Amino acid sequence: MESFNITMNKWLELLIGLIFIIVAVLAIFLTLPYDFWDFGHAAWEFLKGGIVWFFIMIGLLFLMLGISDLRE
Repeated sequence: MESFNITMNKWLELLIGLIFIIVAVLAIFLTLPYDFWDFGHAAWEFLKGGIVWFFIMIGLLFLMLGISDLRE
């Protein structure tokens, strides 16, 4: 059986990444006047929630590391 080695061209990767970023920024700015479709507000709320969960998880990690060190 022949294995397929699928590699993407580096320029194609850059182009696709740029297209995704441009579409996301346009979606944020074009939906600003609408209350229901405001993607910018939703992205900001998601980011703020993610920051809180990140700090909680880091705190739990250090707590578990401290407990592990106390047991030794």
